[in-house]
Amino acid sequence: MNLLLVEDDAEYAAATATGLRRFDHRVTIAPDGRAALSAVECESFDAMILDRMLPHVDGISVLERLRAARATLPVIMLSARGQSDDKVGGLVAGADDYVVKPVDAAELNARLHALLRGRAFAQGGDDTLTAGDITVSPSRFRAWRAGQPVDLVKLELRLLLELVRHADTVMTRAMLVEKVWGYDFEPETNLVDVYIRRLRIKLTADGRGDPIVTMRGVGYMLKGG
Repeated sequence: MNLLLVEDDAEYAAATATGLRRFDHRVTIAPDGRAALSAVECESFDAMILDRMLPHVDGISVLERLRAARATLPVIMLSARGQSDDKVGGLVAGADDYVVKPVDAAELNARLHALLRGRAFAQGGDDTLTAGDITVSPSRFRAWRAGQPVDLVKLELRLLLELVRHADTVMTRAMLVEKVWGYDFEPETNLVDVYIRRLRIKLTADGRGDPIVTMRGVGYMLKGG
């Protein structure tokens, strides 16, 4: 992806850009809001990673100007401020996702892929997602493996949907908790592990191999191939 990273902390921007480039992204750094708006006018980007607190023109103002101009550029907002009101403000202004700093490049990469996949499916008018031999249709509340229906309850389906969206990318437990359960903190219980175990049982009921890989100490990944 061709990314625009808008971040006024030069050290943090350099480290984040280096991490994202390891995932084969091209990264342009803009040090403030004015530079970000100028960059968008001069070049076509696949997505923007936008810090909320910026000199000259802050992140919220950058978003509002982009959306007022009907720019559909996908935007992930970064902020050290993680209160609910701050997140709501960023999303209302037009952000597609809101992430509290610090965040590592692997999580940003996963969120970027999920964001662009979601956009592509929405534009295509079909919400069916497929990874390997697993297919999920959230609107129909159904899932299949190798063409055979898999009977899942609501949270199991939502968990599988996130794994399919991020196929071949490691999803941390915290990311899954946020996406599936809506919490912005990781519970002290082994909630994710319990539901992963249930998913595995249902996905392998016909004797097929386990498509979910455990990344010890990190999270889980669904094999897409």
